[in-house]
Amino acid sequence: MTTQNNRIFLSPPHMSGKEISFVMEAFDSNYIAPLGPQVDAFEKEFSDYTGIPYCVALSSGTAAMHLAVRYLGIGPGDEVFASTLTFIGSVSPILFEGATPVFIDADRTSWNMNPDLLEKELEACNRKGRLPKAVIPTDLYGQCCDYERILGVCEKYGVPVVMDAAEAMGAFYLTQSDKGSLLCDPGRFGRENSVHAGCGAKAAVFSFNGNKIMTTSGGGMLASHDKALIDKARFWSQQAREPFAHYEHTEIGYNYRMSNIVAAIGRGQLQILDERVKKRREIFDHYRTGLKDVPGIEFMPEPEWSGANRWLTVILITPEKFEADREQVRLALATENIEARPVWKPMHLQPVFDISGKGAKTQRPGGKKRYSARMAGGGVAEDLFDRGLCLPSGTAMTHSDMDRVIAIVLKCRAKKKLTA
Repeated sequence: MTTQNNRIFLSPPHMSGKEISFVMEAFDSNYIAPLGPQVDAFEKEFSDYTGIPYCVALSSGTAAMHLAVRYLGIGPGDEVFASTLTFIGSVSPILFEGATPVFIDADRTSWNMNPDLLEKELEACNRKGRLPKAVIPTDLYGQCCDYERILGVCEKYGVPVVMDAAEAMGAFYLTQSDKGSLLCDPGRFGRENSVHAGCGAKAAVFSFNGNKIMTTSGGGMLASHDKALIDKARFWSQQAREPFAHYEHTEIGYNYRMSNIVAAIGRGQLQILDERVKKRREIFDHYRTGLKDVPGIEFMPEPEWSGANRWLTVILITPEKFEADREQVRLALATENIEARPVWKPMHLQPVFDISGKGAKTQRPGGKKRYSARMAGGGVAEDLFDRGLCLPSGTAMTHSDMDRVIAIVLKCRAKKKLTA
């Protein structure tokens, strides 16, 4: 029974009960360490679901991104374009390999990487004879970027795309051109020309962190249409061990492989993913109905090409109209034991990056290193951060839970009006 004091988390894990049978299979087989039959089965079932033919299960989405970046030969002196409105795990692998990130602003249509701004920056780099080694767009909050625009302009300049689809399991993109243009079989989601998030990119990265719509407690997947990429990533993820009876290494690798137990959980979660997406979209609709026509409240838009999984319901609060700002609403929810969070803080605003271009010192007080970066635009992402609030969106939420959140949001406005 829900009470007014019960904690409502932002996006907690939600087990279906199907997971335990796969976990017991893993225990019964005694495959507890990384690798094993559950990992093999999870990779195959993941590939079948997404339509991306080759994949390798890893310890995290960040590990998956790192292997993709390394495979592309990115290193010191190179630039990599990335969404500024994203989580740090999308960007940190660029730094692992010694390259420089160039952050691209979001657009208003999808809150994802702005294709027009991307094209402008690629044109400028091409004129200078210094194109980036890769472009990494993020499918923000489970909403696909405009794949065909982004992939098309990158193809024009021969720049590979690594899609950060970490938040986008179960989301799809509606292609606007010929069937099969994004390499996956269209129609997977009952819509003509629909393909799963990540399709068509050189590689796609997925996360199964504890707060994701599909979780294994931790873990990630690197998926690609390029078998050689996945084979190499698989090799590196196992400490780059050569096929000898003894341990022999001609390259340095990583301990990035997924546990057999974790993969077992993933198999159970994958079976009910469609149900979870349906529920998240219902939660979004419930919030939207409850806050309909409230001055100063807007919801994350869904453009015509997007079939978002609505991992999180995100609103914008304009204080001049709502009469309370994002932080006042967040704190009011926190006071009532409800977790809500601001939209991702843009990468170009993070203290770890130096985008001044003035040769700032590489060390901050306390010896903390700063990394050089460039920025294209920034105003849209900054505005979304200033006004954006992620509301609780866990699939175990009841209507009563959502109504409780809605009532507190509305009370913030009413309280402000009473004290005005």
